[in-house]
Amino acid sequence: MDLFQKCYDFEAADMGRAIGVYPFFKSMEHCFGPQAIYNGRRVIVICSNDYLGLTNDSRVKQAAKQATDRLGTGCTGSRLLNGNTIIHDQLEREFADFLGKEDALVFSTGFLTNYGVISCLAEKGSFIISDTENHGSIVAGCRGSRATTVKYHHNDMSDLKKVLGELPQDSAKLIVTDGVFSMSGDIVDLNELITIKKQFPGTYLYLDDAHGIGVLGDQGRGTANYFGLTEGVDLIMATLSKSFASIGGIVTGPRKIIDYIRHHSQGFILSAAIPPASAAAALKALEIMKTEPQIFDRLWQNTSYIHDGFRRLGLSYIESKMPIISIFVGDEGKAVQLVKALFERDVFATPVLYPAVPYGQAVIRTSFTASHTTEDLDKVLKAFGEVAPEFGILKSQTEVPKKFVHRARAWNFDALFNSKEV
Repeated sequence: MDLFQKCYDFEAADMGRAIGVYPFFKSMEHCFGPQAIYNGRRVIVICSNDYLGLTNDSRVKQAAKQATDRLGTGCTGSRLLNGNTIIHDQLEREFADFLGKEDALVFSTGFLTNYGVISCLAEKGSFIISDTENHGSIVAGCRGSRATTVKYHHNDMSDLKKVLGELPQDSAKLIVTDGVFSMSGDIVDLNELITIKKQFPGTYLYLDDAHGIGVLGDQGRGTANYFGLTEGVDLIMATLSKSFASIGGIVTGPRKIIDYIRHHSQGFILSAAIPPASAAAALKALEIMKTEPQIFDRLWQNTSYIHDGFRRLGLSYIESKMPIISIFVGDEGKAVQLVKALFERDVFATPVLYPAVPYGQAVIRTSFTASHTTEDLDKVLKAFGEVAPEFGILKSQTEVPKKFVHRARAWNFDALFNSKEV
């Protein structure tokens, strides 16, 4: 058996490119906030996680430039050794204070944060209790640990209680969940989760709030703050690549726990530090969040506007309260044709295909930001209104499955060609 043979046998992506339906890895040529140029075409971007629209904010860019002038373009090593700067330290102090925790630790990416924390803390003989729709980085962290992972039904607190009740009472347990689930926009039932957690001694809670911090709560402090339950969450994780207009991940919690992770997590110790520019950009974004509440007003105005617009159009989509709206398509081939049709109408969206979702349950995941204008949103609604009947994405034409499951795996390019629609 040849190790590389599977690579030479992989033809789906080339076939997609050849027939003009390959929807991935589009190269951005210029960015104007909620609009960008791709393939020479200026389009409205509705697949970004830049919820507050700060990646193109002049103040954020200036902070990044000043940090580069002061400390260079990169750190050239891990933070443990030579890659730490005073900007990294400041970011950790301010983030810990922002989230109401004793300490914080900045990782190179959000993926590495989940992988590095979970695999570091969960040891052999302990249990990780994980929501079935948790992000793939959580799944990787669970697999990278030596703990036993058990799953509970998505956001089903009665099932969580049942699972916990079946585990040894004296075992170490870590509940891991997203705060806001990235595909559906569901918000975790944190009130009930913490109530159940308290009934099982030795159980801790790790909250991945990548899509909650910078969106929910007072000044964007996230899901735990939104529920008024920050003290009930032991560790809170965030990414810097969404509302914080940068790159990296960060975990906050008790000082001794964070210090242990700082000295034991391979995902942290063996990775180079984020560049000074990235740390400075995140710091400036945090400052804007704390001093300009109107940015959240714009985000929620736009969220309400687009929800109302999709509702008026009669689109079949997964109900949520968040600026994340997944429109149900079903057929994988139809989904890639739909994003092509939208792109031709100057709207850039992306499909989510099997096995990121179950086969035959493809969606178009859209997300909206504070920087979208009403004119942008009207153009998006016009484009969807034009394509919806042809692609069968109206509620009168299709129905969202009652059990929509996000499997949190990689894309399957072969799904592009397993459909008569292509």
